Amino acid sequence: MRPENLLLLHHRSEKCTVGCPVLDRCLNGGVPCHSITEFVGESGSGKTQLCLQLALSAQLPSSHGGLSASSIFIHTEFHFPFRRLHQLSGAFRTSHPDLPDPCDRVFVRAVHSADELLHLIPTIETFLVYSRSRWRPVRIVVIDSIAALFRSDFENTGSDLRRRSSLFFGISGGLRRLAKRFGLAVVVTNQVVDFIGDGDVRVGNLSDGLYSSGRRVCPALGLAWAHCVNSRVFLSRDEDGPMRRRRMSVVFAPHLPHSSSQFLIKGEGVFGVEDIQPEPDKTV
Repeated sequence: MRPENLLLLHHRSEKCTVGCPVLDRCLNGGVPCHSITEFVGESGSGKTQLCLQLALSAQLPSSHGGLSASSIFIHTEFHFPFRRLHQLSGAFRTSHPDLPDPCDRVFVRAVHSADELLHLIPTIETFLVYSRSRWRPVRIVVIDSIAALFRSDFENTGSDLRRRSSLFFGISGGLRRLAKRFGLAVVVTNQVVDFIGDGDVRVGNLSDGLYSSGRRVCPALGLAWAHCVNSRVFLSRDEDGPMRRRRMSVVFAPHLPHSSSQFLIKGEGVFGVEDIQPEPDKTV
């Protein structure tokens, strides 16, 4: 396959709305199927909120940007936010009263280690086959978060670093295979760490680096994990700005140019905010 054909494939592939037209425009239609998309950001930046809204939006028909599909939501560190899911579901049903209870189409599973996630992939594959005949097929798989699985089980030794890299590629390779076979949109969330060092370091499309809450940060898990995802989207916080706005920015993606959009998190969901363009100077 030639590189130009790969780009055309990305343009033709299905996408799933994230539940907001402003954010969908930032992502050129939504989260793409057949690939792995990463949402990376500090705690409270909106990663889980966006994933919950995506899991609900996937149930919409294609005419509304959805996939007419169910979702698998794998959580790795905290209790699953059932209360928040039900809150978002109430707002979702108000807008789409013709759909059945959307919570019934979100299948939840807890995972506590990277090895457990790796061994779970064949079970997920069996469930994907089974769901095709029993319910709306599963087309969204969320892992929230991938970084939590590698936080404490590995030392900074050569053997542990090699084992960690092996798990990176084993997990991402298994997820990529499922994404291609079943047309999945796989979404993983990742955390950030403070950037230590001097000098300019270009991060994808963002030549000035990544900043959140006034701090310079970088994605956790390093360069090895960055090679395991197809697209990376950075979510940042601006606590000093109006109404505690967040910002979504495309760091890298084979089908997207640099783009960004502000958004707000409300009780009813995640909503993008149109950036106000300055009026042209008409003085002569």
